[in-house]
Order: sequence, then structure tokens, then C-alpha cells
Amino acid sequence: PHGNYSQADLDIELTHTKPEGIRDRLAYNAVKAVRWSFDKMTGWNYKSITQDMVLQRVIYLETIAAVPGMVAAIVRHFRSLRSFQRDGGMMQMFLDEANNERMHLLSFVRMKDPSMLFRAAVIGGQAGFGSAFLLLYVISPKFCHRFVGYVEEEACTTYTKIIKAIEDAPEDNELAAWRTQLAPSIARSYWKLGEYGTVLELMYAVRADEAEHRDVNH
Repeated sequence: PHGNYSQADLDIELTHTKPEGIRDRLAYNAVKAVRWSFDKMTGWNYKSITQDMVLQRVIYLETIAAVPGMVAAIVRHFRSLRSFQRDGGMMQMFLDEANNERMHLLSFVRMKDPSMLFRAAVIGGQAGFGSAFLLLYVISPKFCHRFVGYVEEEACTTYTKIIKAIEDAPEDNELAAWRTQLAPSIARSYWKLGEYGTVLELMYAVRADEAEHRDVNH
């Protein structure tokens, strides 16, 4: 279950699984290429980020991040039906992962209402990525889980840098407000942040979630 993280849980380690073999290298390079392209298209620069830039980025990424877990669960569900065998709990684990990523999204959209253009981009992204990931998962689940593992490595790095930007921001910088601004009520309830849980604490909890997904998929 997510929430009630200890301080040790929140102080995650930025780990990297070294690619072994062609499949791993393809997954790793694909993630790096997507990350580089997305950064360039959005003008992302950790040295000059704003609240709006952070929310724009994490909202879009979370709409995509919630796809793999659901795809994995659906494919495993049908496989279990065909084979008349249990899935060993994996299906439920990936459903929980998809729901957890969805809760990230639902928390962040309480802080910023996406525009119609943004919503259209989400529909396009889900259609393209969802279809491609489903096809790839049917062909090679191992490739897909390694791919997601590397995506989550990048997510951990992203949230770590966002957290650092918030903690290091001067008092007159808008990011500094997130050190004391209350997190949305849906987030405080889900992660059990308490009545006065802040946006900064939310970022720590989301990062801990991403580290868990990273380790599970690797």
C-alpha cells in the first residue's frame, strides 16, 4: 500500500540497471531517445523551471505512465483465462501500479487545469503509446518491463531534481511556496500526509512510488 512512508522510504537511492543484451540496450536507448526529444520539445531546463513548467511536465508524463501497468494487467488477465491458470498475483500488482500512477495525475490536476490543446495531446499520446505498448507487450513482455524500468529510473531522476529545486529555491522564487503550500486534499488522503501535508511532501511520496515501480519492473 502507498502512503505512511518512513523517512528511510522517502530517501530513495537513484539506481541504474545496466543493460545486458540487445533487448535491454534497445529498451534503454529508446527511453533515452524519448527523454531527450521530450526535453527539447518542451524546453525543459532544471536551472530555470517554474511551477507551471513542473506541473505541465508531470501531468503529461503521468497520463502516459499509467498505461503500462494497465496493459500488463489486461494481457495477463486474458492469458490466465486462456491457460486456465492463476497469474501468481502479478495482475493485481500491475493494476495497483496503474492506479497509483493515476493518483499521481489526479493529484497534480488539482493544482493545474489542463487546456483543451493539452487534453488533445493527451488523447493522441495515449492512443499512440497505448497501441504500441500493447503490441510490444504481446510480443515481448520482458522488453516492455525493462523499458518501464528505465522510464521509472528517469522519473526518479526528474522528481529528485524537482525536489532539489523546491528545497533550494530562494524565498522570492515561486517554487519556494511549495515548501509550505498544502498538497491537494486527494493527495493528503491517499498518501496519508496529514492535515498539513505540503506539495514538497507530495513530491517525495510520488518519487518513492516511482522507485518502487522501477524496482518491480526491473
